[in-house]
Amino acid sequence: MTSRRAWLALAAVAACAGPWRAFAQPVERVYRLGVLRPSVPFPNDRVLDNLPRALAEAGYAEGRNLVIDARYAEGRTDALPRLAREIVDARADAIVAVGNAAARAAKQATSSIPIVVFGNLDPVASGLVPNLARPGGNVTGVLIAPEGTLAVKRLELLKETVPRVARIALLAPDDPGFALQMQETRGAAKALGIELTVVTVRGGDYERAFADIVAARAGALQVGATTYFVVARRQIIDLAAQHRLPAIYEWPEQVEDGGLMSYGGSLMESYRRVAAYVDRIFKGARPAEMPVEQPTKFRLVINARTAKAIGLTLPQSVLLRADEVIQ
Repeated sequence: MTSRRAWLALAAVAACAGPWRAFAQPVERVYRLGVLRPSVPFPNDRVLDNLPRALAEAGYAEGRNLVIDARYAEGRTDALPRLAREIVDARADAIVAVGNAAARAAKQATSSIPIVVFGNLDPVASGLVPNLARPGGNVTGVLIAPEGTLAVKRLELLKETVPRVARIALLAPDDPGFALQMQETRGAAKALGIELTVVTVRGGDYERAFADIVAARAGALQVGATTYFVVARRQIIDLAAQHRLPAIYEWPEQVEDGGLMSYGGSLMESYRRVAAYVDRIFKGARPAEMPVEQPTKFRLVINARTAKAIGLTLPQSVLLRADEVIQ
């Protein structure tokens, strides 16, 4: 009789436990990703808001298993160290640092939290890693160009597109992290026999910057490869069109929005690579053993409509080399 009572009791417990098992699913871990940027915020920007989309493709969704703690210096690079410390204090599982200044600030703020650097920079020369193949610390990254920046190639393509140009303007941000790109552009201009005028955008005054470009009688424009100018791409594109200036940009997305031409990778593809590194770190990979990734594929994209609008005849040699021509 006792055994029968025991059996009935166990059966009752099992019957009650059944529905609870259906609800007691393992709780999915929520990861916290810090993002440090020198630029201003850009809510709902289809081009610059690609990191959350890329992370979603890798299986992460904000509000479910991911919290993105994004901090923006709004053009004040001296604010980056404070923002980096705030991300560290919030106990991030990993940090994505965009650009050289943000990367240095993040590294100074922590030696334990994994950092994924993204941008136009030389991580070895900047002291972020001892070498690209084996970073050895808490920093790894995804680079936009294999060595330095793509400034030299862009200037060469711009000169080939506007062969009679004698003076080209370089639109530069008010950011010390742009120094390497400026140095490369100056060297390329000298080799090509071009007079280079560097015009720095201060306080977001693009109208003033373009007035200086026109006053310098520049015949073409190289738009610096920086997040600042992707944020302000429509204003820059409109001003270049207004002054009928042939201009080359960093990303094909800028050409899709009306820019003349670009040479580089795809911003979305670049963020997919960043998201893949973040995913590996969340799953336990150590940055010390993750080589800094260098891109191998670049595309020349040309907007033929923009060329026609500014009265520019595109050389056949450039058109034949283009990977895509937007008609």
